[in-house]
Amino acid sequence: MSSTNSMSGASTARTATTANSAGSTSTDLDFTFRPVDPLADADLLHTWVTHPKAGFWLMGDASRYDVERAYTEIAQAPYEAAFLGLQDGRPVFLMERYDPARVELVGLYPARPGDVGMHFLVAPCDTPVHGFTRAVIRAVMAELFADPATRRVIVEPDVRNTAVHVLNETVGFEIIERIKKPEKDAFLSICTRERFEATR
Repeated sequence: MSSTNSMSGASTARTATTANSAGSTSTDLDFTFRPVDPLADADLLHTWVTHPKAGFWLMGDASRYDVERAYTEIAQAPYEAAFLGLQDGRPVFLMERYDPARVELVGLYPARPGDVGMHFLVAPCDTPVHGFTRAVIRAVMAELFADPATRRVIVEPDVRNTAVHVLNETVGFEIIERIKKPEKDAFLSICTRERFEATR
């Protein structure tokens, strides 16, 4: 769909996350989104996507030039877009959106109007904050559903990525089926607007 590339400017999402394991405190986190600048952001993104914790991103052996080229291609593509998520002006995660009827999942599932594909990657951190990744995915989902044309968000995580399957469930994703992609076996998972809203 043409709206896949429509978020061209910065926007803001607010989400609530549990601040400690006991669940007694919650903190509002404000995130803003801006388009990836393939040239200016390549060094930063290279450190993220090649980090050992980003193994499922499948760019572990990428050079800095590979990263710049990949995100230049996304920036120029009509049905893909990439955004940095910022907290207090500092990049803390990466979000990609795409039209699954035209890229990534072509012929692998029955696409519908209003479907939006999504990938996200949280920046590596030496001192992880409890609940932060959940806050990020909530912000990502809120950003995608802020477009009234979005009816469903589609993801295809590696079947071995058990942590993300659990995380996806917290925002309303339902595993539909196991699919085979050239680079991985994946669980096709779908979240409707209604299922996401029910988790808020």
